Amino acid sequence: MNARPVALVYRGPASLPGCPEAVAELLRSSLCGFEVHYVGPREKTPLSDAALAGAAVYAQPGGDSLKRGYRHMRRHRDSIRKFVHSGGRYLGFCLGGYLAGATPGFALLPGDTDQYIASPRATIDSEDNTLVRLRWRGQERVLFFQDGPYFWVRPEASVAVMATYPNGTIAAMVSGFGSGRVGVVGPHPEATQDWYTDAGLRMTGSLGADLGHDLVETVMTS
Repeated sequence: MNARPVALVYRGPASLPGCPEAVAELLRSSLCGFEVHYVGPREKTPLSDAALAGAAVYAQPGGDSLKRGYRHMRRHRDSIRKFVHSGGRYLGFCLGGYLAGATPGFALLPGDTDQYIASPRATIDSEDNTLVRLRWRGQERVLFFQDGPYFWVRPEASVAVMATYPNGTIAAMVSGFGSGRVGVVGPHPEATQDWYTDAGLRMTGSLGADLGHDLVETVMTS
């Protein structure tokens, strides 16, 4: 019997309570059937080259500001880049998506990131918790959102755009980095019902776990 693939989920000062746990549950419930381990400065397993060597995917969940997040994560930049370049997978959710960019970040994308709320004709103008409409593989959906990024790519880059915001900017995509793959998403498809309830947001449709699974499975099989 084959062992389940290992997924590492960062949990520490560059994340916020609830974000790593939601990503971990998304990974456990995906078709890939991951064995999930948390990594971070206060976890049993630190984030290191040795830990990454035994993993199929590394996931960076949501957190606070990019400036604060990168201050905690920059020491791991080279290890994460080496892991992905040699064939590993990276998943970035909200702040994890920002950190996949280059200014500042791990420079895993064939382009960079910026605030969706600062983009032309953005449908949201606040950093507060809210709902965002997007088009995921041609279907209109609504997801939990808190000042997430959009992604831009260089004209010559080859990426799989999975979702766009109403103004046409990229909300989720998968791209290559060396021999590995990078999947990033600006909103929070991993958000559970309590996120919406705690923020006073009324969700009239289904939650986004199916979209999160789509991103995970695309990263792992592409």
